[in-house]
Amino acid sequence: MNNADRHRLIAKVVRDSGGATVQELAELTGASEMTIRRDLDTLAAQGVLERVRGGARTLLLRGEEPPFGLRAHEAVDAKRRIAAEISALIADGESVLLDSGTTCLEVARLLRERPVTVMPLSLQAIHLLGEAPGPATLVVPGGQPRAAEGALTGPLTLASLAALRFDTAVVGCCGLSAADGLTAYDLDDAAVKKAAIASSRRVIAAADGSKLGHTAYAHVGPAALLHTLVTDASAAVGEVTALEAGGTVVRTV
Repeated sequence: MNNADRHRLIAKVVRDSGGATVQELAELTGASEMTIRRDLDTLAAQGVLERVRGGARTLLLRGEEPPFGLRAHEAVDAKRRIAAEISALIADGESVLLDSGTTCLEVARLLRERPVTVMPLSLQAIHLLGEAPGPATLVVPGGQPRAAEGALTGPLTLASLAALRFDTAVVGCCGLSAADGLTAYDLDDAAVKKAAIASSRRVIAAADGSKLGHTAYAHVGPAALLHTLVTDASAAVGEVTALEAGGTVVRTV
């Protein structure tokens, strides 16, 4: 098991169980306890978990959005497949509004190699697209980054969205269902997503299967606002069918 796979497994175990000891994680992964201690220190520095004596425990409170550092280790392969499908749906020359979140960050990795105009709504994607000159044109919005998340919110972000029009908005979500529509954990984030949808001709939602059928705190809008949903094979079939019945095109990768 390589470092990345071991880190993902450790993050999942600690999140699902609430905590784990060094000995338990060593037995699970087949790594030495010294290696596990180094892994836990690394993951704690990334904000994935909390280091405690003899092991680690989750930072996640019930009903709270998982931190960016933790989400970055989850469903990585599915997120990359989703990102590849979304990139294929975007034509050269388009103007693209790119939401915050780990799946949208994977989309940014692909779009930086394309002749498109991109306005990202997270510091992570802005840094990624600005790292090296390429065919993509980067447009940077105003706004205030949310701590740890890097997502841009606030009046300056809303003003940037209101001033522009985009061919496509790629929107992430915390929850999506046919009954409750698109939802977010944070009211400011929900306001940005609403403005992004209003400023775009086409809306593509990027969501792995764990988000479908789930409802978060802040309502963004009905599922009918989404032209296309790109998800993975773990999505509940019943929820996919209900979304398609409402007019959303669902692509499963």
